[in-house]
Amino acid sequence: MFKGVASYLDSVRARDPAPRSRFEILLYPGVWALFWHRVAHWLFQRRMYFAARFVNHFSRWLTAIDIHPGATIGKNFFIDHGFTVIGETAHIGDNVTIYQCVTLGGTNPTNGKGGKRHPTLMDNVIIGSGAQVIGPIVVGERARIGANAVVTDDVPEGATMVGMKARSTLVPVETWLREFMPYGTPCDEPCEPDPRQIDELRGEIAGLRAEIELLKSARPDDDAPRLCGTDS
Repeated sequence: MFKGVASYLDSVRARDPAPRSRFEILLYPGVWALFWHRVAHWLFQRRMYFAARFVNHFSRWLTAIDIHPGATIGKNFFIDHGFTVIGETAHIGDNVTIYQCVTLGGTNPTNGKGGKRHPTLMDNVIIGSGAQVIGPIVVGERARIGANAVVTDDVPEGATMVGMKARSTLVPVETWLREFMPYGTPCDEPCEPDPRQIDELRGEIAGLRAEIELLKSARPDDDAPRLCGTDS
């Protein structure tokens, strides 16, 4: 058991450069939220729903992280900071990382039945701060959801999604990146604008400025004196 806990704490330390020791990680709210969720989920599976909810509410009060007891969570799940909401039918794979203020939310089923309403995150997914992943969609293995993205459609394996409504980046992540990406958001190329496009835009702006100056020079001088009786 101690080896399993140590392995989990080491997996957190590999994704977060802040802690100096395993003991410091034991103070993380995300670690405690996962611990209490394991308890609540055990109760939920045995139909002790009130007890499961009680543990869930206690954990939310303690950690500011709300994980429904029905959610299924794999190994080495890490919530960095907190203020995260995870719905009942969410399914989270192994080695998933979620940053603060993320929602794994559900949709209202039109047939009136509960069913699968929340996302499924495959292994090694990273979700950046403030992202909203909504509905019974599948986020593929090693996918990254950028900060503040709103995702309502399935995400291919290895893709990086940014924006509202989220779209994939121009260069697929699976072709160039396989290691951990902090915050789920690439900060270097290829997500930066193409320098050639910037040069083209600068050329267009210069041309427009030249045309404006030409039009200004062709206008009559409004300050010139006018003869009486002439049209203004």
